Amino acid sequence: MSTKINEDEQKLPEGFKDIRCIVCPTGCLVHVENVNGELIIEGHSCKRGEEYAREEFIAPKRILTTTMRVENGFLPLIPVRSNFPLPKEKLKETLKEIAKTVVKAPIKMGDILIQNVVGLDVDIIASRNLIEV
Repeated sequence: MSTKINEDEQKLPEGFKDIRCIVCPTGCLVHVENVNGELIIEGHSCKRGEEYAREEFIAPKRILTTTMRVENGFLPLIPVRSNFPLPKEKLKETLKEIAKTVVKAPIKMGDILIQNVVGLDVDIIASRNLIEV
């Protein structure tokens, strides 16, 4: 299956990329290429695979999972994650912000530990409960 998409509104990266789709267990190898301003997507077996490959080619995003330092906690670190995917190019900057942040226990799973991290309208939230000692 091949799809041509005219991308007038967004700046397309140059060249091509082969992307392994992770939307379903099929794991299609999708070829995405910018040909004279048109995005050509081939190798997907479903619409969701096409959308995933398009997004991954134009503006890849990731859910960030890491740990954050805790003061007065039963453990010195707490696992955290972003509540929405972050642009891939902002991951290092976000990790630096998390590394310089120390939160105080007690913490409940889902608590917002950093709001609007690096101005992205994405929060860093706790992935578990952590009691105070």
